[in-house]
Amino acid sequence: MIRRTIVPTLFPPPGYAHAAVVQAGERLAFMAGSVPLDARGALVGPGDPVAQAHQVVANLDEALRAVGSGLEHVVASTVYVVGADPADLSRVWEVVRASGLGRGPHTSTLLGVACLGYTGQLVEVTATAVVPRPGEPASITPEPDSFAV
Repeated sequence: MIRRTIVPTLFPPPGYAHAAVVQAGERLAFMAGSVPLDARGALVGPGDPVAQAHQVVANLDEALRAVGSGLEHVVASTVYVVGADPADLSRVWEVVRASGLGRGPHTSTLLGVACLGYTGQLVEVTATAVVPRPGEPASITPEPDSFAV
């Protein structure tokens, strides 16, 4: 079971949870960084962080499905965007939020960075997800739980 928490005594996060607790016994997938390359290895969306974000999310979804999971089972992610302009980071974050990644808010960190591994790469996402047992959906609370600290 995944319990997502937004702590009411902290700043309300824009589209993510402060914490995600996974019940013991769940299987987890720790995903490598998803990058904006197509199946042939060509960069998608040169110079366009939004186009790259869409490709990154699609690639992450494909990789998660290959291990028996999916975007809806993500409990934590880190989103890397090349640049220092908060507007670019916000545009990429909106793509991530709209993707269905981590049904409901998941724990996430959004970072502006100087460069990423591939020439022209502007976006990368790493993630940790629950892998439901075959034939069983992951037990995920649909709305974030809150508690006072």
